[in-house]
Amino acid sequence: MKIKRSCLILIIGQSLLLSACSFGQRDVQQEESESVTNPGVESNVVAKDLSIPWSIQKSDGVFYLTQRTGGIVVIRDGKKTVMQTSLSKPLSKRPEAGLLGFVLHPDFKANQQAFAYYTYDDSGGAYNRVVLLKRKENRWNEENVLLDRIPSGQYHQGGRLEISPDHKLFITTGDATKQAKAQDLSFIGGKILRMDLDGGIPADNPFNDSYVYSYGHRNPQGLAWNQDGDLYETEHGPNGFDEINLIKAGNNYGWPKITGSEKGESLISPLVHSGEPSWAPSGADFWNGDLVFASLAGQAVKRFDTETNQVSDLLTGFGRVRDVLVEGDTLYFVSNNTDGRGIPRENDDKLYEVDLKSVMNEQ
Repeated sequence: MKIKRSCLILIIGQSLLLSACSFGQRDVQQEESESVTNPGVESNVVAKDLSIPWSIQKSDGVFYLTQRTGGIVVIRDGKKTVMQTSLSKPLSKRPEAGLLGFVLHPDFKANQQAFAYYTYDDSGGAYNRVVLLKRKENRWNEENVLLDRIPSGQYHQGGRLEISPDHKLFITTGDATKQAKAQDLSFIGGKILRMDLDGGIPADNPFNDSYVYSYGHRNPQGLAWNQDGDLYETEHGPNGFDEINLIKAGNNYGWPKITGSEKGESLISPLVHSGEPSWAPSGADFWNGDLVFASLAGQAVKRFDTETNQVSDLLTGFGRVRDVLVEGDTLYFVSNNTDGRGIPRENDDKLYEVDLKSVMNEQ
């Protein structure tokens, strides 16, 4: 089948970057191989026709994906089902808002519980909240609100949820475009928060009677721990200058006082930053000691070498990538080409599966 298509192609050195293309013959070919810019690397489409997927979780071979537009996608034995999610507040339709972070409870098999982060509109304003969900048959129900009135705005929602090795819930919050407030410890936007699984404040948090674990963040969207228990974070910067940070309790990561390689007294500069153009980094995980992270503007899955502090492209050619999950030597990731900033391809968005050993063999 031939379909007319027009494309803008930019060639830099030996690399070919494809953008601003309408559906056509090349899309049909790309759907077959899904590795146009990764010769020799094969990918498997686990699920397609997703609606702005945001978080990937997996338990006993079953995938659970949040969609920003609502609903939790369950993929079992290759079959996709969208489970309705009963929330006590309607999802906001603001840019970057909706049903975002999602993580299964450590005892999910026994209690069928999970944590979610979502944006809602209320009295003319918007807020984010962290809730406990419980799965009952083919539906997820909001059981408890663990943290409410997290600042929201037109942009910078944060939204990543992860559970640490010591079973604490970590939450990233954006500055909600209130830049200076990222330095205010009484304002929970522009922070990384740490919470007991029952919603309480851990006794060993760095600030008294506060969920705040670290501050001075702009729009953090990725969290991952290495085998030594060190916490790494990915963060959106201003017009580029995106960051990878090593997170320590109580540290101030500088926004908006410093960006990029700038330094300041008692402020922590990033391990590495993107400069220009932007990566727009999102979800992250570890593989063989290196940080693997999603890149939206960079349209790639990227790799951060924790020994050399170098960032490189691991996979390209799939468009905008929102989240990653590593299981052994297998990488799963979701595209976000339907989020209003990408160029949707046929059957986007998708959940992909790639053998990381095959990727490294081709590099």
